[in-house]
Amino acid sequence: MNEVTKEKDARILVVDDEASVAELLCRYLASEGYSCATASSGENAMELLGRDEYHLVLCDMMMPGMSGIDLLTVIKPIFPKVAVLMVTAVDDRKTAITALEIGAYGYMIKPFSRNEILINVAAALERRRLTLLSEQYEHALEAEVQERTLQVRRREEEIIFRLLSAMGYRDIETGTHVQRIGLYSFEMAKALGWMSEEANDIKLAATMHDIGKVAIPDHILTKPGPLTRDEFELMKKHTVMGARILERSQIPLLHMARDIALGHHERWNGSGYPRTLAGEAIPKSALMVAIVDVYDALVHDRPYRPAMSEEKALSIITGGNGGLFGEEILECFLDLLPRLREIRTEVMEKGIGLRMDFPFRPRTGPKGLAVNEQVA
Repeated sequence: MNEVTKEKDARILVVDDEASVAELLCRYLASEGYSCATASSGENAMELLGRDEYHLVLCDMMMPGMSGIDLLTVIKPIFPKVAVLMVTAVDDRKTAITALEIGAYGYMIKPFSRNEILINVAAALERRRLTLLSEQYEHALEAEVQERTLQVRRREEEIIFRLLSAMGYRDIETGTHVQRIGLYSFEMAKALGWMSEEANDIKLAATMHDIGKVAIPDHILTKPGPLTRDEFELMKKHTVMGARILERSQIPLLHMARDIALGHHERWNGSGYPRTLAGEAIPKSALMVAIVDVYDALVHDRPYRPAMSEEKALSIITGGNGGLFGEEILECFLDLLPRLREIRTEVMEKGIGLRMDFPFRPRTGPKGLAVNEQVA
């Protein structure tokens, strides 16, 4: 309703409980080519506004029942694109200021001349036209900014996924795995009440959680048998290596990615690595990625073992009553399980990411490090 309208095409509603005044105003307006209708009360005016399109309301201040100020107060939120001019026989500065503050486009005092009416109407319609043009421009500009932001985000996603896919040629991590981790983390961020920008950041930042594995030798990454303790200690350094790759950036997304790379093997109870942090000392983003990384690793095939059942995976994740990830993160994860299962299916059906096949050979890590070994 109420697109930007040429002045002479404007439809005007005159609201006055005195029929003679309303008719006189309509004659003035019709002589200039305006389309005009009258209403005898505020209630009648609202009925007409709801039925037909009007661009300006010329409203008397003092009316029985709904006053002009009352009508103005109702019109502005319901019909925000309708301009309103107030007319009154009482020259009251306070009332005039109130009307203008509520949103009136002008305030005229009776008696007034024909020219005064037409000049004020023309000015109000022009102001309305310019206001709507400005709003249209702002909306178009906002849409353009959003589209450009989306394009930048898509480019960032493509660059990150292509770089991470390159790792897949020498690592057990696949494109589908890192994509799932990003999508899982995004859902958790939303569920935990994160702002949209932060939630979108973690969707990308989470995919870089294992970027430090680029510095781990092939014979360790792809070893089908058990890792020695020394090999496992070297494998654990991928967290520090990843943080070094991502540090010293001025980009918030990479700040988050650095925290995740460094902290996604830390555990709430202090049993993780590389810094054995505990509790709230661990960045929440890292804990969120940690729990979904363990989940995804356990329920999907690895070169050293086939996928576990979800039931068994959940028994490992929930062991210690939240001691590994903290109760808030654990509860959020469990609440989101139906959505996480959907994501697994969606990614598998779309076939997104780098697919890799491995023979299944059992491999175990050093004793006491079972959960960390599953996603090392």
